[in-house]
Amino acid sequence: MYSSVAQVARSNPFSAPHFQLVHDGVTVKKEIGPVHAITTPLNRRFAAAAVEEEYSCSYGSAKYFALCGFGGIISCGTTHTAVVPLDLVKCRIQVDPAKYKSIFNGFSVTIREDGVRGLAKGWAPTFIGYSMQGLCKFGFYEVFKILYNNLLGEEKAYAWRTSVYLAASASAEFFADIALAPMEAAKVRIQTQPGYARTLREAAPKMYAEEGLWAFYKGVVPLWMRQIPYTMMKFACFERTVEALYKYVVPKPRSECSKPEQLVVTFVAGYIAGVFCAIVSHPADSVVSVLNKEKGSSAWAVLKRLGFKGVWKGLFARIIMIGTLTALQWFIYDSVKVYFRLPRPPPPEMPESLKKKLGLTQ
Repeated sequence: MYSSVAQVARSNPFSAPHFQLVHDGVTVKKEIGPVHAITTPLNRRFAAAAVEEEYSCSYGSAKYFALCGFGGIISCGTTHTAVVPLDLVKCRIQVDPAKYKSIFNGFSVTIREDGVRGLAKGWAPTFIGYSMQGLCKFGFYEVFKILYNNLLGEEKAYAWRTSVYLAASASAEFFADIALAPMEAAKVRIQTQPGYARTLREAAPKMYAEEGLWAFYKGVVPLWMRQIPYTMMKFACFERTVEALYKYVVPKPRSECSKPEQLVVTFVAGYIAGVFCAIVSHPADSVVSVLNKEKGSSAWAVLKRLGFKGVWKGLFARIIMIGTLTALQWFIYDSVKVYFRLPRPPPPEMPESLKKKLGLTQ
């Protein structure tokens, strides 16, 4: 048996914490995930450390980042593919509002012309493109969040946590959009140009023959315009909403909530974040849809032609789609973390050192 607890170290929550035990005079040190219960009384610390041993890897390890990236693939690839029919109608409303007058009319016209199977157009580039985007979006977000928090230090990381969420998500999305751009271009061509191509295998060679590699990457700047604000809102709003829900709505601390209860909070916070995401990113989404449909157009030319009113076409469909998508993505992503037993730090709390500086301690 272990004779005593020699030390329980409280470290930066964004580094790899550890506990230290003494066994028959020999010090045993074991790295674990972030110690959530580190502020509990001394006689409860051993139990907290023992619980943390159940994690499959330490927070911030290579395995942790890899599994977060895998969670991103599952969450983004599956959800975007599931809403392809709604996305198809939304894109058609944006590029041809005279023909597709509303979301319900858009479904009706599409089914009448292409049959029910026509609603699935573009599913392959959607699945591939958004799987790659999810890998970079969620995986790199975790990397950049830890990096920026370590650069700031514990006190500034807490005080500037919203800025950290915004900066980490923007950094991650920059790379995610480069991965997404080729498949997004092919998807829009398939969905919005009747007769152009029915499958990715047909569309990709045709696009390359017409415009070379430019066909796949000419939409990357509008994608950044759409996706970076969207992702900044998606992550920052989600993180702060989770924090607010546990503080003001959920009747008990997160540590006392079961895993299913925690996932419900994740879903609710994800939906709230998704509504804001849809509004922030919709004008740029309209530009992307039109730009990838047309040859030789520029983002600025499309924006001028659409005008203020035109860029908001299809917003209702996008709110439904993005709100549902964002909620499901966070739910799936968090479920993957639970399944693989990854560390899931609770909402941040003010460090004791900062409380003392602000005179908040007794």
